[in-house]
Amino acid sequence: KGRDFHIRILLPVDFQLKNARIECSWHLKKILHGYRHILKQRLHSCPDLVSFMVELKTVLEIALKNTQDLHIPRPPEYYSCLVRDLEILGWNKVAYVDTGLTTVRLKAEDSCGRQHLITLKLNAKYPTEPPDCLVDFPVPFAVSWMPQNSLIDIYNQFLAALESLKEFWDALDEIDGKTWVLEPENPTRSATTRRIAIGNNVSVNVEVDPRHPNMLPECYFLGADHAVNPLRTKLNNNMHLCLLRNLRELLEIDFPSRAVLEKSDFAKDCGICYAYRLDGSTPDQVCDDPRCGQPFHQACLYEWLQGLPTSRQSFNVIFGECPYCNK
Repeated sequence: KGRDFHIRILLPVDFQLKNARIECSWHLKKILHGYRHILKQRLHSCPDLVSFMVELKTVLEIALKNTQDLHIPRPPEYYSCLVRDLEILGWNKVAYVDTGLTTVRLKAEDSCGRQHLITLKLNAKYPTEPPDCLVDFPVPFAVSWMPQNSLIDIYNQFLAALESLKEFWDALDEIDGKTWVLEPENPTRSATTRRIAIGNNVSVNVEVDPRHPNMLPECYFLGADHAVNPLRTKLNNNMHLCLLRNLRELLEIDFPSRAVLEKSDFAKDCGICYAYRLDGSTPDQVCDDPRCGQPFHQACLYEWLQGLPTSRQSFNVIFGECPYCNK
C-alpha cells in the first residue's frame, strides 16, 4: 500500500523461527495488534525467514486495509499547546496518555478520598474545539468551553461535578458498606440502583436520585407476598422519613449483618435451572406459600408453566402450580 515500515527480527542461536522475536515501531505494533496470534502461527509454520517475510507482508496489507488511518497529521501547534496545558495542570494528575497524544486520562480525588477518572478524546482542532469527556457519572457531564480555555478548566469543572455528587456517593457507599447488596455485583460510580437483602428470598430494590440522594427513592420489593406486603405497608406509613439515613426505622427491621452472615446466605438458586445467575439476572419470582418460598428466574418459571397442561394464560400473565409445593 505504498508505505514503509522498519522491523527487526531477532533469531535465537539455533535459528528456529518459532522462537524468534519481532521488534517494530509503536505505530506498526498498533496496526498489527489484532493479528499477533496469526503472526505466531506463521512463525511456527514457515520453513525459513524469507517465507515468513512474504507472509508478514500479506498480513500487514490485510491489517492496513482493515485499519482506519491511525495517524491523522496534526499541526505542530496542537502538540505544543497540549504539552503546555499538561505541564500547567501537573503531570501528577495524568493517569494515561496514548502514544499519538490524542487520548488523555486524568485522575482526581474527591473530598472523601474516592478516586475518579476523566478520559479526554482530543480532536485535531484542539484547543479551538473542546475534547470529548468520558466520566463514570450517574448524570450527564457537560463542559463549558471557550477557545482560550485549557485542560485545567476542564479539570476544575470535573472537581466541581465530583463535589456536587458527594452526597449521592456517600449514601451508596453507606449502603454498600453496611448491607448485603445482591446486585449489581461490582457497581460503577454511575450505578443508581442497589438490590439489598432483607432476609431469605426477600430483598428491596432501591433507586437513588443522584440530584436528591436524601429524598425517598424508588423502592421495589422482591419476594413472596406474605413477606413483602408488611414491608410495603411500613414503607407507605413512614413516607416522611428519608430512606438512606433511616432505612432501618422506615422498614422497622434490622438488616442482615455483614459481620455475621455471608452474601451466599441470601443468594438461593433457582428451583428449576439450579443456578443463581441466568443471562445476568437473578431469581426474582418467589412462591407465595409461606412453607415453600422457593425462588425462580422469571424466564425459567414462564417456560415451566407453559409446558404444564394445567396452566392457564391471560395475555402476558400465566397462572399455574409451583414446581415444588404444587400450590
